[in-house]
Amino acid sequence: MLPPPPTWTRIGQYALAVAAGAAGWIAHAADRLSSPLAPATEDLVGALLVVDLLLGAAMLALLPLRLRHPLAVACVSTAVAVFSASSVGATAIAVGAMATRRRREWAALVAAVAVAAGITAELVGPGFSPGTIVLLLAFVVVCLATGSYLGVRRDLVVSLHERAMTAEREQALAAGAARDAERTRIAREMHDVLAHRISLVALHAGALTYRGDLTRTETVGTAEIIQSNAQLALAELREVLGVLRAGDAAAVDSLVEPPQPTLAELPALLADAREAGSEVRLNSDVVMQDLPETLSRTAFRIVQEALTNARRHAPGAPVTVRLAHPRAAGAGPPAATGRRGHLELEVSNRAPATPAPRVAPPGVGLAGLAERAEMAGGTLTAGQRPDGMFLVKARLPWPA
Repeated sequence: MLPPPPTWTRIGQYALAVAAGAAGWIAHAADRLSSPLAPATEDLVGALLVVDLLLGAAMLALLPLRLRHPLAVACVSTAVAVFSASSVGATAIAVGAMATRRRREWAALVAAVAVAAGITAELVGPGFSPGTIVLLLAFVVVCLATGSYLGVRRDLVVSLHERAMTAEREQALAAGAARDAERTRIAREMHDVLAHRISLVALHAGALTYRGDLTRTETVGTAEIIQSNAQLALAELREVLGVLRAGDAAAVDSLVEPPQPTLAELPALLADAREAGSEVRLNSDVVMQDLPETLSRTAFRIVQEALTNARRHAPGAPVTVRLAHPRAAGAGPPAATGRRGHLELEVSNRAPATPAPRVAPPGVGLAGLAERAEMAGGTLTAGQRPDGMFLVKARLPWPA
């Protein structure tokens, strides 16, 4: 709903009604007094003019009721307007206010009241003629048309106002959803970037804590690995925050986003895992350079998270990484043959007989990877098989 009209609008309506009534009364009085009158007739005309003023004042007093009882006020004002020229302004306001409701039966009833009042005035009042009825009916029709137009305009304004409010609410909801999605993206990127490095730091720090038989050289080497991975984690953290802090469109357009890791960096990732003490085997018939960038980045994140989980929950267990895509021998990748295919990715390791002690609360890495796979149009499943192997399996579309 629209807010109520301002006070000056209501005051203006009453001022217009008073001005129109005064003009009508003056014109009527001038017409009555324009010709010589007998003393008795002059007294009668003077009394009728006073009554005219009183009726006009009464119609002005009825105007505040037009909002609660629009039809009744319009009918009374129309009937009185036949006998009171000073009530023409109040009648116009009352009939126009009623017409804004745009009810045909109400308009027909007011027109019928105008005709009946005109006929009654012609029969009982001197000086009335059929032309008076026509003029009164035309006056009522103009008021009805004006009120109907104002009603249509008011409804249009109300509709536009409600539409604007709805658009603002939807925009606020969309902004909230975008903020939630951005928070989720930040959490996922932070986890993907830091989990691998921090797990290496935790693993080697644990070795320094519990291994008392390390030589000076081994201790220094382990400390250097911790220092290197901590520095890499901080550098990657700065890169992620530098990208995610770009808020305005101009900054986003001008920002050159640093390259995200892809399967081209898989050998370095496996080397880090082996250096941390994990035995990792790679079984792949995929040429890493043939992979589309988005697919390659998603696959790298899945392998990275799976290796991190294996190192955390099954330390020392051999891990097998398999990459494959179905194609005929020698046919080349799907992108080269023009056919749409998919990349199959598996990371498996034997689950420990007893769970490894947790150095940190469980995260949401697998949930984030499943979301990544779904966003790429693929699927991801993870769980322990009956043979005791824990398998992370992803199937990602390879666009043609």
